[in-house]
Amino acid sequence: MAIAILFVVFIVGAAFGFPLGFSLIGAGIAYLFVSGQDVGLVAAQIVSRLFASNVLIAIPLFIFAANVMNAGTITERLLDFGIACVGRVRGGLAHANILTSLVFSGMSGSAVADAAGPGKVLIAMMTREKRYPGGFACAVTAASATIGPIIPPSIPLILYALVANTSVGALFLGGVIPGVMLTLSLMAVVWLISRRRKFPTEEPIPLSAYPRIVLRAIPPMLMPVILLTGIYSGITTATEAAAVAAAYALFLAIAVYRVMGLKSLFAVINDSVRTTGIVAVAISGAFIFNFAITNEQVPQALASLLAEFDLSPLGFLIVTNIAFLLLGAFFDVAVMLLVLVPLLIPTMIATGIDPVHFGVVIVFNIMIGLITPPYGLLLFVLSALTDIRQGDIVREIWPFVGALLVVLVALILIPDLVLWLPGVFGYRGLG
Repeated sequence: MAIAILFVVFIVGAAFGFPLGFSLIGAGIAYLFVSGQDVGLVAAQIVSRLFASNVLIAIPLFIFAANVMNAGTITERLLDFGIACVGRVRGGLAHANILTSLVFSGMSGSAVADAAGPGKVLIAMMTREKRYPGGFACAVTAASATIGPIIPPSIPLILYALVANTSVGALFLGGVIPGVMLTLSLMAVVWLISRRRKFPTEEPIPLSAYPRIVLRAIPPMLMPVILLTGIYSGITTATEAAAVAAAYALFLAIAVYRVMGLKSLFAVINDSVRTTGIVAVAISGAFIFNFAITNEQVPQALASLLAEFDLSPLGFLIVTNIAFLLLGAFFDVAVMLLVLVPLLIPTMIATGIDPVHFGVVIVFNIMIGLITPPYGLLLFVLSALTDIRQGDIVREIWPFVGALLVVLVALILIPDLVLWLPGVFGYRGLG
C-alpha cells in the first residue's frame, strides 16, 4: 500500500502540472505517513544527501557558465566559424547550425541552453527571406541541441554519476566519440535533404578572413579542452573543473570580449540561481523518492524479476533502451535519470555491464526523447521561442530521430565506442 501511494501521489501531482520536485517530495511525504515512519525523514534525507555530494556543486557552475556564454557575443563568433567551415556546402547554414551546436556543447552541458541560445539566433538566420522552411530550421536546431548533454561538460551525465556513483571524468570522456558520431550523422541527414530540396549555399568567405574568424572562435572552443585536461591531469576534480569553467566563461565575457557589464552580469546570476533552484528541488525530491523505493527494496525486486528472464548484458541493454525510448517520449529528463535509472542500477551491476557504457547509452537514449513527439521538450521550447507551429516541426523531425536511433544502436552493440577513450586515460571499469 505504501509504495502504491508513493507512485499514485507522484503521478497525480505530475498530471496536475505540479513542478517535478514538489511532486516527488509530496509522494515521499505521503509514503512516510502511510508507512508509519517519521515524516521528518524528508528533511533528513534531503539535507544529508545534498551535503554528502560534491558532484552536485558542478551543476550550478555549469549552468552559470552556459548563461554567461549565451549573454555575450560568443554565439555569433561560433556561428561565423561554422559558416566558414561548411557554408559553401548545399544547406550550408543548416550544417553550420549543427557545427555550432557541437562547439557550444563544450560550454553548456544542456540541450535547452543550446536550443534557447545559439538555436534561436540560427533559426532566425535560416528563416530570413524564407531560405529554409521554419519547421526544418527548428528540427535541425532541436536535433543538434541534443549534442550538448553528450559532449563534455554534461549536466545529465553528472546526474547519472550521482545516482550510479560513477566517475564523472570517465563519463565525460565516454561522451566524446558518441557526440562526434551524432554530429556526423545529423550532417549526413542535412546533406541528403539539402540535395533533394535544393537548399541554398552561403556566400563564399574570402580566404583572408579565415584567420580572424578562427582566432575569434578559439577561446570559447578551448573550454572542453581545459575541463578534460584539468580532470585527467589530476590538477582539478570534476567539481573544481566546473568552477574553472565558470571563471573562464566570465573572464572571456568581461575581460576578453568586453560584452558584459554589471547589469547583464546580475541578470545572468539571477537566471542561474532560478534554474539552479528548479534543479535542486527536483534532485531533493528524487532523494526522498529513491529512499522510499530503496526502503521497499523495489530495485532488488526488479533485479530478481529480470534475473528470471536470464538476460545477457546485450539483452538487458536492448530491453532497457526500448523501454526508455517509449517512456522518453512522455517523461522529463530528470524523471528518467533520478527516478527510473536508480531502479536499474542493481541489475546493471549484476549483469556485468560497465556503468560508464550504460550511463552514456542511457543519456543518449533520453536525449532522443527530447525531440520525439508528442511531448519532446525541445519541440515545445523552439515552437514557443519562434512562433513556428509545432506540427511543422514534427513533420521535419523524423529523419533526425532516425539518425539518432542509428547511432544509439551502434553504441549499444559496440561498447568500445564509449569505453575506448576513457580507457586511454586510465579508466579500467569493471576490469
